[in-house]
Amino acid sequence: MQKKLLKVGLVGTILSALCCFTPLLVVLLGAVGLSALVGWLDYVLLPSLFIFIAITIYALIKKA
Repeated sequence: MQKKLLKVGLVGTILSALCCFTPLLVVLLGAVGLSALVGWLDYVLLPSLFIFIAITIYALIKKA
């Protein structure tokens, strides 16, 4: 259970960080035709980044 939680936390943190700090998601949404959603990305990506970081920290504390 703890290994799975750690994997989920790490993968989520990496994906959220990639989408926050690179224009990866903006380019993908523009290519698909959903560029109107780009303005709302900050409301979703930053909280999800913090949540996945918290999950990772929790899993590391439980593992130790």
